Amino acid sequence: MRMRGLYAITPEVDDTALLCAKVAAALEGGVAAIQYRNKHAPASVRETQAFALARLHAARGALYIVNDDPALAANVGADGVHIGEDDASIVSARELLGPERIIGVSCYNDFVRAQAAVDAGADYVAFGSFFASPTKPDARRADIALLQRARALDVPIVAIGGIDADNARVVIDAGADAVAVIQAVFGHGDPADVKAAAEAIVASMTMRSPRRTS
Repeated sequence: MRMRGLYAITPEVDDTALLCAKVAAALEGGVAAIQYRNKHAPASVRETQAFALARLHAARGALYIVNDDPALAANVGADGVHIGEDDASIVSARELLGPERIIGVSCYNDFVRAQAAVDAGADYVAFGSFFASPTKPDARRADIALLQRARALDVPIVAIGGIDADNARVVIDAGADAVAVIQAVFGHGDPADVKAAAEAIVASMTMRSPRRTS
């Protein structure tokens, strides 16, 4: 299962019913992958929400990735896990998840880290932040040329950081297979607006770029 298209990362919401309603709307809007991310909720809440999204995933499809926690990903039957530089190692994640599930790795602005991740068995790598991000205003910034260089890694490339309907096509044209988005999809109170936001980003990603003239 290749990582491609709109990759929506959940906001930190304690209301599980609201979270599921927003994720369902995002899936209806064309999201190809969902990452469950909640770094601050108690373990019991995270487990409840991860299982709830697993049930939604089973009914609606799309890839389902759990952030940071390989054990939780394995427990809820997710398609895989996404890990950062302070999380579990790829080797330990693979031991928990087995050979068939997906391991994605945050590589920030570091091609060498991405190369090492792929050598260790990562199934996709993520770079960013490419644009100013309200979620992580102090995030390391990545040069867009990094996306084309990363094509040599021969795994799916995810771009993240401040991406919305206005700039998603920029990173796709530069070499990204998928765009990871939080605020531009889930930063709406009404699930109907979440769906519309997802649709707008998906449409922008599939538009042809303007032909250059000399």
